[in-house]
Amino acid sequence: MSTETKNKKLKLWELNRVSDEAYKIQAKNPIVIVLDDIRSLNNIGSFFRTSDAFSVEKIYLCGICACPPHRDIHKTALGATETVEWEYRSDILELTAELKQQGYAVCTVEQTEQTTMLQDIHSLTDQKFALVFGNEVNGVNQQVIDASNYVIEIPQFGTKHSLNVSVCAGIVMWEFCKRYI
Repeated sequence: MSTETKNKKLKLWELNRVSDEAYKIQAKNPIVIVLDDIRSLNNIGSFFRTSDAFSVEKIYLCGICACPPHRDIHKTALGATETVEWEYRSDILELTAELKQQGYAVCTVEQTEQTTMLQDIHSLTDQKFALVFGNEVNGVNQQVIDASNYVIEIPQFGTKHSLNVSVCAGIVMWEFCKRYI
């Protein structure tokens, strides 16, 4: 039996990641993340870590959402709270109106009567997106859905009708980021 590897796993220092300072000034994908009453500190940390990975412009924490610094957010974010720009906003409807004025298409990730399936987002002609993710139990507030340009749905084929919100975020962010690579 040979001990030679065919596809060597890279060590962290071999990944050639940018420094925190370089990341902060690099061009970002024209995507902002809006969290609507996300209660789990681990989910919030996951949003920061995934947002860093996909180089989004900013995270908005809205409503009843914990904010950094917090050890439970940090535990999952692994330092991404220091690299990803973020802001707390109490009024999500005011924020979504501002984002629309700034040229963002507001895309709520939810299951509604009229959705754009995630695999069909290539048909959206907008250039900048605000992706709204909702509370772990109740989802996105209906008023926010009503104020959105689009409702995006991830197709699911099993017996469950939802995904963990941070898992959902990773899937959706990747699909939107593919527009820019």
